[in-house]
Amino acid sequence: MTGRRALGRQFGWLWAAFVVSSYGTGLRFGAFPMIAVLVLHSGPTQVAALAAAGRAVGALVAVPLGPWVEFRRKRPVMVAMDLIRCAALLSVPAAFALGRLSFAQLLVVSVAVATADIAFRAASGAYLKGLVPPEDLLVANGRFESTTWTATVVGPPLGGAAMGMFGPMTTVVADAVSYLLSALGLRAIGGTEPRPARAGAARLRAGELLEGWRYVLAHATLRPLFFNAIVVNGLIMATEPLLAVLLLGPLGFAPWQYGLAFAAPCVGGLIGSRLAPRLVTRFGQHKVMFSAGVLRACWPVGLAFVRPGVPGLVLIMVVQFGLVTCCGLFNPVLATYRLDHTPSDRVVRTLTAWSVSSSAAIATMTAVWGLLAALTGPRTAIAVAGVLLLATPLLLPRREHAPLDTREQAASVT
Repeated sequence: MTGRRALGRQFGWLWAAFVVSSYGTGLRFGAFPMIAVLVLHSGPTQVAALAAAGRAVGALVAVPLGPWVEFRRKRPVMVAMDLIRCAALLSVPAAFALGRLSFAQLLVVSVAVATADIAFRAASGAYLKGLVPPEDLLVANGRFESTTWTATVVGPPLGGAAMGMFGPMTTVVADAVSYLLSALGLRAIGGTEPRPARAGAARLRAGELLEGWRYVLAHATLRPLFFNAIVVNGLIMATEPLLAVLLLGPLGFAPWQYGLAFAAPCVGGLIGSRLAPRLVTRFGQHKVMFSAGVLRACWPVGLAFVRPGVPGLVLIMVVQFGLVTCCGLFNPVLATYRLDHTPSDRVVRTLTAWSVSSSAAIATMTAVWGLLAALTGPRTAIAVAGVLLLATPLLLPRREHAPLDTREQAASVT
């Protein structure tokens, strides 16, 4: 199992579509807050609300999409979500050109994009499971993960330069075009996709909205992984705004130093994702996932000890490199494990439940840690998050469970 394995023409188009949209998203990083501040003259409260509302409301709106997407062909859904994101983003520069752009529109667009993101990720996970043989899933997920981190390294600096030279609308247009190109790439995959069979009632029932959560919470190993992922992602993301306040404020870091401190270590994500297939082949899926899950929890507490100047910059880069490398290794193994242990007729609902819960947790924890920072200071709030992260390995499953076999999948349908 190596990263060089050929996965076929159809996967090549799927990967190409993912690459172009990932780089578009990387270019647009930070564009909406910049538009809110520079164009609409919004205050800190509105900018924070913009960041939280997209995740929270988008997660709520996405809840009924899981059962709806489950029993539809996945590629048309993915194309539709790309086009929705393209149209929503293009509405921003269009309104700006007409002098009609408002903060409310930015909120609506952020919610629409967040909702489409969740639906797209769920549909693409199910589509990938049907497109790639089980033994190649980790290689495929590793390539997606490496693309994400590469886009994170390259996209924000280029996007920042483009916004500085041509204005904040430039990267919004670029991201919209990337979704259009992604849709064209998905269309180029070709082939026929069978329509998923639906057992029972033809119409969507209210109980199906919770099917993804029911399956995850009843599963012996997915349940602890689910809570681990939610807590870890929430705590890490909740401290990002606080780090920005601490570094750019009291510690006096220049904006370019702040960008370098978080962009350069993303090379670790590329390294981790490329190593994942080799390490799993040698040590086994469960051992690699457990070890990476433990190690990624050990790094963030170091951010509470950052100091001004070059030593502080070096400390941040070392901590971030360790964290991102572990995440780059953990994430594709988790994504593969999740697909291996989820029946085909529940993949979309399971992935939707996972994404909705993660988005809601990040939004909630970001608000809570913002309040904690207001009461105690950013450094203390960052330290509390780091200490709590040290306990998250307790949520990781201790024993390995075999993937679903054909009989189990058949039984799960009935």
